[in-house]
Formats: sequence, C-alpha cells, structure tokens
Amino acid sequence: MESYGTFHTPQIKICGVTKPEDAAKCIAMGADAIGLMFFKKSPRYLTVPRAQAIIHAIPKEAAAVGVFVNEPFNAIMDIVYSCHINTVQLHGNEPPKFIHDLVNQGLRVIKALYMEGEPSVKKMATYDASAFLVECAEGILPGGNAMIWNWRDAAPFGETHPLILAGGLNADNVGDAIREAMPDAVDVSSGVESAPGRKDMHKVQMFIKAVQICKTKRDLRRIFS
Repeated sequence: MESYGTFHTPQIKICGVTKPEDAAKCIAMGADAIGLMFFKKSPRYLTVPRAQAIIHAIPKEAAAVGVFVNEPFNAIMDIVYSCHINTVQLHGNEPPKFIHDLVNQGLRVIKALYMEGEPSVKKMATYDASAFLVECAEGILPGGNAMIWNWRDAAPFGETHPLILAGGLNADNVGDAIREAMPDAVDVSSGVESAPGRKDMHKVQMFIKAVQICKTKRDLRRIFS
C-alpha cells in the first residue's frame, strides 16, 4: 500500500489468474496479491500443479490467495501445504467455527459476505476472519459475477473491519468505488479479462493505474503481506 502524507491507496488483488506469466506481470505492474481459484465449477479453476507453477512465478513478498467455496477443512489444508500459501478466501456458507479453526492453523482468512445474499454482511461480527470481502452476490456463481452495485453500502463495514471491495469493478469505475466505499483493498477478476480466465494485461495495467491515482484520507489496513 502506498502512502502520500495523509492519503492512502488501497491494496490490489487480481483474482482468477490462470497463467504463471500473467501472475508475474500483475505483480510487476503493482498488484499486491493474486487469487488462485480452487472452485471446480469456475472457468478459472486451477489444479494444484498449475497453482504451484503460478506461485513460483511471483516474488515471495507478493501474496498468493487460495479461493475456496464450501471446501472441506482437510481439503483446504492439503492445498495450503502443497502450495505453501498462508492466505485463504472463502466464498461459501462456511460457519464461524470453520473460519476460527483455519485461523488457529496460522492462516490469514478472508471471508466473503454479501449485500444481497447469504452469508450476509450483517453477520460480519460473528466471524473471526482477518478481513472481509464484500460484494453484491446476485449472480449465478459465488462471487461478484461482474455485477455493478451500490458500493457506498459497504462503507460502514469498513469502519469496523478490514474491507476488500469486489463486484463489477473495472478501470473505468474503480475510482468511484474507492471514493464511495473507502476499502482497504479492491479485488477484480472479470473486469480485467478478455474472456473468462484470460487476463488482459492492458486492462490489468489500466485498473492498477486507476487505483493508484485514487487516494483516500482514511487510514487503511494492510491486508496482504
């Protein structure tokens, strides 16, 4: 996260990366983290060997985040150990105890909560998560489904908990989204793609630049190492 006096820039996560070379370019352009999709129904799904290749392509200081949806505890831990990741992002109906158990394993846990679905953002205080990814969740698959929503609705939750904003973000609107929600980080996937799972490096570059020039006065929490 960059700081300019009392102004701060949210961190950036590029999710659903499927190629090692794309991951390396995203980090080189200024992204703080990449997301590795372990949800088999996703067009961005990765096998463990493919995920390992992507992780090996990025610097050690960059964060690799494993993304899961209602995956069993042991299955998550197997991938954590195989890929040597320390951050997981949960997009299902995982109960609070599930998150607590993962945190007790020394993991940073990001829990996705929804403005228009379950689990609801109204239940945020019941989870022992390291940070919360907030999106609308009106689409078919878990996640933002590229749907633009009223990002301002997420602002109150960022006042009390580490907040990652997602859903419908792209280079054209991320500045407005940051000003409205004042998140600690932003998360994008389809908004920087030419097709599902295919990152467009020009779109990635434009997105990162749009975030970097949009600063907020609120002190921001650092979510990704």
